[in-house]
Parts: sequence; C-alpha cells; structure tokens
Amino acid sequence: MFGPDTAISHYKIIRKIGAGGMGEVYLAEDTKLNRRVALKFLSAQYGEDQGLKARFKREAQAAASLNHPNVITIHEVAEHESRPFIAMEYVEGRSLKDLMVAQRLPIGKVIDFAMQICEGLVEAHQSEIVHRDVKPQNIMVDKDGRIRVCDFGLARVKREVMLTQAGTTVGTVVYMSPEQARGDDVDCRTDIWALGVVLYEMLAGKLPFGGEHDQAVIYSILNAEPRPLTGLPVELEQVVNRALAKNPDERYQTVSEVLEDLRLIKEGFGSRMTSTLVTMAQTSPSIAVLPFANLSADKEQEYFCDGMAEEIINALTRVEGLRVVARTSAFSFKDRKLDVREIGRRLNVTAVLEGSVRKAGTRLRITAQLVSVADGYHLWSERYDRDTGQLCCPEDIFSIQDEISLAIVEKLKVKLMGGEKTKLLKRYTQDLDAYNLYLKGRYFWDKRTEENLNKGIEYFSQAVERDPEYALAYVGLADSYVALVDYSFLSPKELLVKAREAATRALGIDPMLAEAHNSMAQVMFREWDWEGAEKEHKRAIELKPDYPSAHHWYALLLTYAGRFDEAIAEIKKARELDPLSLIINRNLGLFLYYARRYDQALEQLQKTAEMEPHFSMLHAAMGEVYLQKSMHEEALREFEREAAIHGHLNQHEESWRAIAYLKAGKKDEARRIMDYLLRRAKEAYVAPTRLASIYFALGDDDEGFGWLDKSYRERDSTLLEIKVDPGFDRVRSDPRFKELMKKVGLDK
Repeated sequence: MFGPDTAISHYKIIRKIGAGGMGEVYLAEDTKLNRRVALKFLSAQYGEDQGLKARFKREAQAAASLNHPNVITIHEVAEHESRPFIAMEYVEGRSLKDLMVAQRLPIGKVIDFAMQICEGLVEAHQSEIVHRDVKPQNIMVDKDGRIRVCDFGLARVKREVMLTQAGTTVGTVVYMSPEQARGDDVDCRTDIWALGVVLYEMLAGKLPFGGEHDQAVIYSILNAEPRPLTGLPVELEQVVNRALAKNPDERYQTVSEVLEDLRLIKEGFGSRMTSTLVTMAQTSPSIAVLPFANLSADKEQEYFCDGMAEEIINALTRVEGLRVVARTSAFSFKDRKLDVREIGRRLNVTAVLEGSVRKAGTRLRITAQLVSVADGYHLWSERYDRDTGQLCCPEDIFSIQDEISLAIVEKLKVKLMGGEKTKLLKRYTQDLDAYNLYLKGRYFWDKRTEENLNKGIEYFSQAVERDPEYALAYVGLADSYVALVDYSFLSPKELLVKAREAATRALGIDPMLAEAHNSMAQVMFREWDWEGAEKEHKRAIELKPDYPSAHHWYALLLTYAGRFDEAIAEIKKARELDPLSLIINRNLGLFLYYARRYDQALEQLQKTAEMEPHFSMLHAAMGEVYLQKSMHEEALREFEREAAIHGHLNQHEESWRAIAYLKAGKKDEARRIMDYLLRRAKEAYVAPTRLASIYFALGDDDEGFGWLDKSYRERDSTLLEIKVDPGFDRVRSDPRFKELMKKVGLDK
C-alpha cells in the first residue's frame, strides 16, 4: 500500500481510490504531463509468479493499443519494486454498479448504456482482445454520462487467477459464462454472455442467476434459465435471452449484432417506448413472408420458391389493416439458420410465414406454416400436393397462393370486406408459363449485374410473348432497361426508348398498377421531365402507400432536384417499410452526402456496413464522404476496400478514386486511371460525366465541359446528379454550367 505523495516513477500518489482481488487502484499526478491518472497495481501476493507478471504485461500492452471513446485509455505499463502497474486515464464519475445501486435506470438509458458498452467491446474484439470480465464494476459512467469500459489489461490474468483460487467472490462469478465455468476455451461470445447479464441486471434491478455461494451460482448458470423479464418491450427481452443462450453457437456471434439489434429497437421506439406501444405492436396484425425453401434436386426451382413468397407478399399488401414486411427485408434472412421467432423480433412482426417447395417430375408439394412470434406456436399449417403435368391449366399454382393468403388473413383476424377479397385474389396473368418466366425475370433482375439484367430482360420478353397483356412483366422490362442505364452498362438513348415503351404498355393494360406508374416515373426522370416524373411517383404512392420502392425512387428524384428535406423524409419512409434493405440504407447515406451533411452521411453508411460490409458501392460511398471532409488517405483506403471486395471498381468509383489521388497529390496514379477510362471509352460505354469530373479536378475546364456536352447529347443518366454532386462545385458559377443546368431542367 502506498501513502500520499509517494513517488512512483514520474507519478505522485494522491490517494487510494479502490481495491480488489488483483490489487489496488490509486489516484496519482503525472508530473511530466501535469494530468491526473489512475494507477492499478498487481497485488503483491502475485509478485513472485513470474509467468503471471509477464502475462499481465503482455495483456496490458495489447489493451493499450485500443483507442475508442468508450474504452479507458491505457497510458503506460511499467513496474515498481517488482510490482507491475498500469497507468491509465482517470475518469471522473462512478461505476455502473454504483449507479445501479443508487437508482433504477429507465429503459431508454439502459439501451443507451448497453449500446455504448457494445461500441467499446466491438473495438476490442476487432483487435482480437477478449475482455473476459465484463461487469458493472468494470464499467465507468463519466460526468457527461458516457460509458467507459475498463480493466482490459487485467481481464485475462484475473480470470486465470480466479479459476485457480479458493474463495472467489459471487460478485464476479455471476457474470461468468457457462464455458468459463466449465473451464473451456473462450472467445468473444463469453463477453456477449456477460453483457447479457449486465443488461438483465440494469433492466430488472437484480441478477439473472442467484445462489448463496459460488458453487450454487455456477450450477444455476449451467443448468437454470433466467427469471423472465416482465413489463418490457418484447424485443428487448429477446435480445437479453439470445445473449444469455447457454450454447455459444446459439448466442449472438458478434457484439456488432447485439449493437445493431439495440439500435433497431432504439430507432423503432425512440422516446415512444411505452407499455402502450408494446401492446400495440403485439396486437396489430403484421407479418413477414420468408422465401420458401427449395427442397427439390433442381436448383433452378429456386426462382419459383422466391416467386411463391413474393406473390403472397404482393397479395397481402392489398389487405387494409395488415402490415406486411417488404420483400427485401424478409428475403435478407434467406439461407440464414435463425429461429423464426428471432426473425420476427428483428422485423417487429406478430407472425412469420415460412414454407418449402418440393418438385419431383410433375408432382409438386408446397408446405406453409404461420408461426406466432410471441410464443413460437403454429397458428396454422397446411400441405398442398398438386400434379403440374397439365401446364395449360394454371389454376393449381394460383389457387395454392390464394388459399395460403386467405388462410393467413383469417388466422391473423383481419376483417375482409368483399372488395378487399377481390383485390387480394387479383391475377395479372392466367398463363402459368408466362408467370414462371416472370418469376425467373425478377430473380435475375434482383442480382443487378449486366449479365443478370440481360437474362431478366430475356425472361420478361418471353413472358409478354406468352401473354401480351401481362402488365407486371412489362414493368420488369422497364425496370431492367432503367437499371442498365443507371449502371452505365450501355448507352442510355436506345435503352430509355425501350423502357418508355414497356412502361407505357404496362399502364395501358392496367392504369391502376402502382408499379407501372413508378417505372414510368423513373423513365421520365431520366428524360429530364421532372414535373411528369414527380406526378407519376405521387400517383404510385397514392395507389400503394406501403410500396417501399415508390418512396425510395421518389426520394432519388427529390435529392437530385436539391429538395433534401423532402428527399430524406421519403427515404426514411421507405426504410420504415423495408428496414433491412441494404440499398435503401446505403442511399440514405448518399442523400445525406449530397445534402452536404457529411458527418450524418458517414454515420449512416457505417451503420449499413454493420448490416453487410460487402454491399456494392458502400465503401466507395464512404470514400466520397471522406474526400469531401479532406480526409484523402481515408478516402483512398475505402476505395481500395471496395476494389478488394468486388475485384474491381466500376467507372463511377474509378473516377472518384482518380480525384482522391489528385487531392492527395498523387497525380501519376490519377493519370493512370484517366488513361484507362479513355481507352475503355473507345471500346465500351463510359459515362462522359465521370470523365468530365476528373478533368475539372485537373483544372482543365474546357475539356471537362466538352465531356459534359457529350453527356447531354447521349442523355447520360449521371448528368442528373450535377446539381448536387460536390465534384462540380468549383465550376457552378461558369456560364456553361448554368446553361447545361437549364437544358437538363435543374435551373429551377
């Protein structure tokens, strides 16, 4: 024990502030840097164990590499009179344990604290550091209310000592994971267990596992289930239950997953998190339809399985009073081995429909089951056996979809009026071959590569050959041509003509089809008919208010028109309807970027990266944001990451990487990209607007405007971005730029 004013290297002890099984903690003055620090000494009783001392130093040095707002900073690892010590940041505040003893934390504060703990653990786990001793005593809450996780340097050593010492305290054992209690190897999932215990304790005001002595607590951890949490949002209870799964394989696999679920709960409820809202969530009928599993030997049957689910989704969206999760969010769980209740919890629905399709020869068996998210019980299940040998009679397949849809509605107790039932059972074709071809077209369209988009066009074309009155197949054609334009795979002129023809045909067949109005809006938008496009988008939303793509694509138009507040409101509406859509989440970040809200944009893009770090153009978008924040090396790092993930960068991304090189003073690398794009432009289509942006960055304005003129002549779709694209900020006052804005209709 050290008294006041004791000199420890360049530190002067002020007073003792804590003690535990591993040693003591002192408040001290750093005489070199004139700051207060905390010195944590390894107890003298372990000083003779050279192996333990060496391990203590290694662990502390590894923890010293962590640099995160929610982790206590370690300044130094040293030794005094044969006793190792850690010099760390001194935090004014109190431990989470003391705070929990003093008061019952409100739910909003619990979620906020838990998210901050997750942030700190994510940083550690990414550096391959497992804490192993997460507990409220090791979590500080500073005077600003910020969480600071500490004792990373002691965690592993402390755990090893505890497992070999008698008389360990219950206060630590209660946070021990089952694998720790058994003496098994541990990984980051043991921290997730401890986090679950801490979260439970914050919510309930008591521990999930009890006992009068250590052995009783360990027995409870290994064999008992935690006492149920009551009076809380069911989503939050399910997060705790999953974190406390005794089998590590059934637990959350990363802290990032816990963080994302907590974030979804926070965003979904916000300040409205009340028992009334929870009751509404539990009683209002809502459903997620998962893609049907393909149990056939023929893998091509996959498109039919997806189409089966999609058709049921489309049918159910016509029922007033029933909330149906969008296809993208529901299909994000495809091939993921998760409990149906867990999926329902993530999507915030009361029921989940899952099913399977097995085809052998002409025999078709479809099974479907509706599961209650609240308790996991089956609300309804059915099996359908049909012979599809007579393909001229499509009633079998269509009647199955109708039977399933109506059964779901009945079981969810949604009131069906006569008109609603008619809408529910509406068919867009009676030709089974055309229907199958349409499903194949949508399957390939959804992959969004040039090869697959062209495959989609082939199948959609065959569908309309079979049934010239098949409006949805014409919509598929229009959407495919527009996608080819947007991805700059081919020259826009001819493709836009074809897209307009297809959208016009769809509207001629069914003027009340929201999807057709949405497709026409996209065509008119790229033809620079801004008023007409907006009118069509509004009509699509009027016809189908819960159609995510209508809100999403309308937000795109509003963004390019510079109407940012409206745009962000629309895309947030799209995200509410389709919360797990990667493209919607990514584009929200892009729209914030165009609005020059760079910090918000980066935060949103990082959230999307937590959902799926390999999503297309995500890291390139982050690179663009970093570039506008003058963080050139960070921008180049993100562009390189994008290239590493996908094997290449598209021409849009390459142009921004060239600009990043220029901003970083690496002109040779920028010129290499420019030469590559110019060579490519002689062999294939390259969006002229992207080349123009590089010339402007080089300061060659005449050449830049030459390429913009070419963009105008070719109706380059990326020209739509010029009003909001930061890459053109330097030349906005040039009369040539103003004239171009007028031609494109963006001068208003």
